[in-house]
Amino acid sequence: MTTEQIVTAQRPPPQKKGTQRKSAAAHGRGLTRRLPLPAVLYGILAVLILLPIALVVLSSLTTTTPRPGNIGLDGLTFNNFLAVFGSEGARLAGLNSLIVGLGSALLALIVGGFLAFISARTNVYLRRFLYMVGLIPMFLPSYVGALAWAILGAPNAGLLNIIVRDWGFEPFIDIYNLGGLIFILGIYYAPYAFLLIHSSFSLMNPDLEEAASVHGASMSKVLRKVTFPLATPAILGSAILIFTLTVENFPVSQIIGSAAGLDTLPTYIWRLMNSTPSRGNEAAAVAIALVITVLVATVLQRRILAKRDFTTVSGKGVKPRKVALGKWRVPALVGGLFYFLVSAVLPLLALLVVALHDSPYISTFSNSLEPGVWTLDAFTKAVTSSTTQMATANSVIVGIATAVAGTLLAFVVAYVVNRTKLPGRSGLEYISMLPLAVPAIVLGLGLLWTWLLLPIPIYGTLVIMVVAFTAAQMPQGFRGIAGSILQVDKDLEDSAVMHGASRARAVARITLPLMRVGITSTFLLLLMLSMRELTVPLFLFTSDTRLLSIVIFDSYENGILQGAAATSLLYCVVIFVLAALAQRYGAKERASG
Repeated sequence: MTTEQIVTAQRPPPQKKGTQRKSAAAHGRGLTRRLPLPAVLYGILAVLILLPIALVVLSSLTTTTPRPGNIGLDGLTFNNFLAVFGSEGARLAGLNSLIVGLGSALLALIVGGFLAFISARTNVYLRRFLYMVGLIPMFLPSYVGALAWAILGAPNAGLLNIIVRDWGFEPFIDIYNLGGLIFILGIYYAPYAFLLIHSSFSLMNPDLEEAASVHGASMSKVLRKVTFPLATPAILGSAILIFTLTVENFPVSQIIGSAAGLDTLPTYIWRLMNSTPSRGNEAAAVAIALVITVLVATVLQRRILAKRDFTTVSGKGVKPRKVALGKWRVPALVGGLFYFLVSAVLPLLALLVVALHDSPYISTFSNSLEPGVWTLDAFTKAVTSSTTQMATANSVIVGIATAVAGTLLAFVVAYVVNRTKLPGRSGLEYISMLPLAVPAIVLGLGLLWTWLLLPIPIYGTLVIMVVAFTAAQMPQGFRGIAGSILQVDKDLEDSAVMHGASRARAVARITLPLMRVGITSTFLLLLMLSMRELTVPLFLFTSDTRLLSIVIFDSYENGILQGAAATSLLYCVVIFVLAALAQRYGAKERASG
């Protein structure tokens, strides 16, 4: 055959014009079927996240903040950025935030990872109790913990210093400094690392560790080369999550940092927005800088994870082996109990002492046995208050609704991003992570502007709280669900589809049961975050939609320390009951699965 004949033989036969039109139409229908789900998700995330952030961006580039009926583009300028980053106060606040974020993230990872490892993979004493120890600080919101530690560690007047003075020593404890701020944020954000890392350790395939042991690797080498590297997605995700959350934390920085004369970016933004006249445009400029920072961190995280395969759940039953601690069983238990002491026992005792004492200002405990020193008046007022009762009901309703809506939305988005090849899926992750980069105090303003402008009458109802919390907590929900999806082998779901099951049935019968631990953890995480949230609802609540966090904040701001302490304790009881119910339900689901 000649060269021309060979080329002609290899060339595909020409199609008729009608056939070509049918093929193009079929391709168009296939593309149409592929587009609706990402389009719907983009629409939802645009309203929840992009529009509020867009209003913040607009404020950073203009001389006026967006208001209902006034969203003009007049006065576009970059002077807000020049004013902020040319200020020595802003640079110092940024440096303090960086130190606090890195320090508290490192402390939280060490504490949370330690508790996750010993409770999930070792034969430590009281292993189930230590699992609860990892969760208990979530029942005590960070700003309540900061309030308690301000009572405990204030110089001279702190309860610990009072005890030291009663024993005849000079007071030496001072929580009002950069180290105290790192300490409080680290211990109260450690449960986030604990939840995500514990889920990773629980789903880990033991065959990989067994293979390393068979080939002569010691237990320490197996942990260093196999176990901990396989948990990289959870560890890295926890690090970025905790860093951004602590950098943006306003209440703890306000309670501890302001008393020490330390500014972080959130407190600096607060001062800008509450100055006279308000400098909300400059506050928005600081928020944009944080958006860029977190986007860079997210890109780096994806590149690191893309280089390796972290699948650890296969078709076989998964039951990770326990590591024998030997002589380290008691020290490991002591370490867990010490964390329990400083994160829960001492703060709760401090709140209880102040709530029960006849005066919030205690100078000595030498008269603690005298009659009339202890009273239940503060608790009685808190329990019988109609404001507290309404706020309790509102907090429970908003917390549960947000956990359900947030977990469902996070699963759908994480599944599309990590399990499909739908067009535009990668952008969904970046949008979902954006709220991490916007300080809650600024995001709250953006949400306020959004729902005042949209023709949907939910402002002044609990619905706007659910919507706002779902938007603000989307990064936590997405990261928790995505970490579990990455550990479930996609072949299991594909096998079910190949044997005749629909994709939805395969997800419901295969993927979801294998992710039950991760989904339960994410639900619990979102429930706790909703119950603990203070900053976002500050701009959204009305007299009928007060939450318990708002009531505590108002009491503290008005100097009613005993009322704030009593309400905080009731607040912790409500959170504990909800968490216990959620955990018990999750345990039953795991057992039945």
